[in-house]
Amino acid sequence: MPSTTFENLNPEKKDRVMAALLTEFSNHGLADAQVARIVTAAGIARGAFYKYFDDLTDAYQTLYHSAMAAIHRDVETAPTGTFAPQAYYDAVVAFVDHFTDSEYDQLIQRHYRENESLLPEMPVPVQLPAADWSAMVLSHATIKEIMLRPANRDAALTRFQQALQLLAE
Repeated sequence: MPSTTFENLNPEKKDRVMAALLTEFSNHGLADAQVARIVTAAGIARGAFYKYFDDLTDAYQTLYHSAMAAIHRDVETAPTGTFAPQAYYDAVVAFVDHFTDSEYDQLIQRHYRENESLLPEMPVPVQLPAADWSAMVLSHATIKEIMLRPANRDAALTRFQQALQLLAE
């Protein structure tokens, strides 16, 4: 996670750093990213980068978390207590529609193609009901398929909807 120094930056400087991170990680995978390009684009010293982030992975995770928060802002993602397959379907469609051609489009595609396997897995809450866990896993798999193969969008969404209906039975 970013340091408190980064969190307390003035908004303009923080935005410059985040824009530089977005450019770097949209154009280069985590394995090929360079601090030098980021600091040049952000107009900060190399030492400042390391005051803000532990390393490139930390910077990437900060950016990716911010991108996901922005994309999910208007999308209902939390289970409601009763399994609601249509809510999962609607959330995936809204997510896909929101990120397609957005400022985060290249970042998310690169994440799925190159960076996802380089990051630690996020724990799944143990108390999550099995149907919701299954729908969550299927949601992410569907989004990934659409991101990597946009021509398969309709088929992926149809299959996802059918799978959700089976879970509801």
